[in-house]
Amino acid sequence: MSQTFTRLLGIDPGLRFTGFGVIDVHQHTMRYVASGVIKVAGEGLPERLRSLIDGIHQVVDTYAPQESVIEKVFVNVNPQSTLLLGQARGAAISALVLKDLPVHEYTALQLKKAVVGHGKAKKEQVQEMVARLLSLPANPQADAADALAAAICHAQNRVQIALLSQNGALGGLSKKGMRIKNGRLVSL
Repeated sequence: MSQTFTRLLGIDPGLRFTGFGVIDVHQHTMRYVASGVIKVAGEGLPERLRSLIDGIHQVVDTYAPQESVIEKVFVNVNPQSTLLLGQARGAAISALVLKDLPVHEYTALQLKKAVVGHGKAKKEQVQEMVARLLSLPANPQADAADALAAAICHAQNRVQIALLSQNGALGGLSKKGMRIKNGRLVSL
């Protein structure tokens, strides 16, 4: 009997560097495929967004993922930085949707909690745990680690939701005072 893996693409959007991470998932098994950084080029914002979209399309064409995951933007101290990150994130989501990929979203807190066990983890902790969880010989670069963390987070949530879906558990959640919100099971 052969195992059927689902390929997930995690994206950590940015206007200078966009991290990507690709893993294969089957039930509780995660297997590293690839990761790296798209170096966004261009002088003005439109050129940078085009470079970002082209880079994501190249990654999708190379690794053929079936689902994608991206980090939700949080409000930064600097509104201009938040706006620019939001534009990079919007371009990344557009690039994924144009390639007909479902896009799943998680907050930084959810990603860190899934990988490290608490939402206040530092970047170095995320890098170390991603390397351990995927049996990598060294820590991935920070942006690539964040993208892999997104894929790992979704891989864990996919298993939980699939388990709940079996036996019709999700259909009866609202009757039991539970529902799915942002990929998590929560009380009504």
